[in-house]
Amino acid sequence: MQLIQQIPEIHAYLASSEAIDHWHPVVQETSDTLWSSSGDAYSYARTAFEFVRDTLAHSGDSGDPRVTWRASDVLTTRNGICHAKSHALVALLRAQGIPGALCYQRLTEDDGTNPVVHGLVALRLPGAARWSRLDPRGNKPGVDARFDLDRERLAFPVRPELGETDYPELYAAPHPAVLRALQESADRPRSWRSLPTSL
Repeated sequence: MQLIQQIPEIHAYLASSEAIDHWHPVVQETSDTLWSSSGDAYSYARTAFEFVRDTLAHSGDSGDPRVTWRASDVLTTRNGICHAKSHALVALLRAQGIPGALCYQRLTEDDGTNPVVHGLVALRLPGAARWSRLDPRGNKPGVDARFDLDRERLAFPVRPELGETDYPELYAAPHPAVLRALQESADRPRSWRSLPTSL
């Protein structure tokens, strides 16, 4: 699949926003700590990915009812659904000058019911000719997402026969429907019910 930048200028994928608040001290401190243990852009990207995947709990797995959507809040609470964790990873990438994008999939249950939009990220290392998608959702039995810039190792490869799809657009900011669902929900179960079923 060919990934498509929603905004042609690469600088848009380094910008800060209310959700991707990479200027926030918590994001800066986390980023600096991770950079000090890596030392180059590739190693840092891998370290940041594994940090978000493995140390920030997916609230659907942990049962945490809190809803986070700002990258700094996700890092502070160490909690969030896939979209929130994606915001955190993109903020950590941008904090070190690595372009990061938000991207989405439409997923369903095994019988094709209950569609929902799932969030993941793409990054483009300095000097790289293309974007690579990564899924920091968090692993569990049956889910084994990995850092691999050559071959996708996502949490959920799509099943077109069930109506699942990969959306090729690379967003510089969270999709408005996703962000609204997170901002307006009092708890995680309500946020899931509010997430869009397609884009």
